[in-house]
Amino acid sequence: MTEWIFAIEGTPAGRNAALWLALAAAFLHALFGALQKGGRYDPWTSRTAMDVAIFCIATPVALFVVPWPPLRLWWVLVGMVAIQFLYKALQGATYQRGAYTVVYPVVRGTGPLFTVLGAGAIFGETFTAAQWLGVAILIVGLFGLSAYNLAKITVDRATLGPALGLAVLTGLMVAVYTTWNAFGIRSVADPFTFLAWFFMLTSWDFPLIAAFRGKWRRPEPHLIRLGLIGGIIAFGSFGSIMLATRLDSVGEAAILRETSTVFAALIGWVLLKESVGPRRLILISLIALGAVVVEFAG
Repeated sequence: MTEWIFAIEGTPAGRNAALWLALAAAFLHALFGALQKGGRYDPWTSRTAMDVAIFCIATPVALFVVPWPPLRLWWVLVGMVAIQFLYKALQGATYQRGAYTVVYPVVRGTGPLFTVLGAGAIFGETFTAAQWLGVAILIVGLFGLSAYNLAKITVDRATLGPALGLAVLTGLMVAVYTTWNAFGIRSVADPFTFLAWFFMLTSWDFPLIAAFRGKWRRPEPHLIRLGLIGGIIAFGSFGSIMLATRLDSVGEAAILRETSTVFAALIGWVLLKESVGPRRLILISLIALGAVVVEFAG
C-alpha cells in the first residue's frame, strides 16, 4: 500500500484516488457523527467508547508494525494531540446542546472555508474564480439547510444559541486539524506511520478523563458494539481524508468531505425513513453542486 501511495503522488491517478478517498471520508464521517450524537448514550460516553476501541486497535500497529516517527516530527505530534482534543471537546459540547440536523451543517459549512484559507497560507494553494463560486454554493447550501432545520425543529431550542456558536468554533478546529494533519502526513516518509500514531495518541484523552471522573463502569454489550463500530468507522473516515490531503489539494479534499451532509440526509431518508421534502432536497443538491464545481473547475 505504501509503495502504491508513493507511485501515484502528484499524478492524475493520485488526484482521482484523492477524490474517492475524500468522498469515502464524507460518507463515513456522516455515519460517525450520527453514532456519536444518536442512540441511547450522550456524546461524551459514545466518543469515549469509540476512543477505547481506536486506542486498542491502533497501539500495536503504531508500536510494532509501522516505522516509528522521526524525532523531528514529534513537535507536530504534540500539537496534533492538543488540537484534536480541543476539536473533540468542542464537538461533544456542540452535539450535547444542539439538534444534530442544525449544528452539523454549520460545523461542516465553516470548516471548509477556514481550511481553504489555511491551505492557501501554509501550502500556497490557490483556487480559481470558478472554484470560489463552488465554495460559495456549498456554504449557501449548508447554512441554508441548517436554517431550514432550525425553523422546523421543536427540541433543544433553549440551548441553540450557544450550540451554534460552538458549532462555528468546531468548524474552525476542523480546519485547524485538517491543515495541521496534512502538514504532518506530508512530513513523514511512510504515511501509515503518521496515521497509526495519530490514532494512538489522540484516542487516550477521553478515556483518561472518564477514569479520573469516576465514570468508568462495566460497559454494556451495546456500548461495546457502538465503540467497535465507531472506532472502525473513524479509521476509515479520518484515515481517508488524511491520505487524500497527501495525494492532492488540501482545500479540495476538505470541500469534498463536506458532502458528508448529503450522505447524512441520504442515510436518514433510506435507513431511518425520514422525510426529505423539496426544500431540503434543493439545499442538499446545492451542497453537492458546490463540491462538484470545486473539484472540476480546478
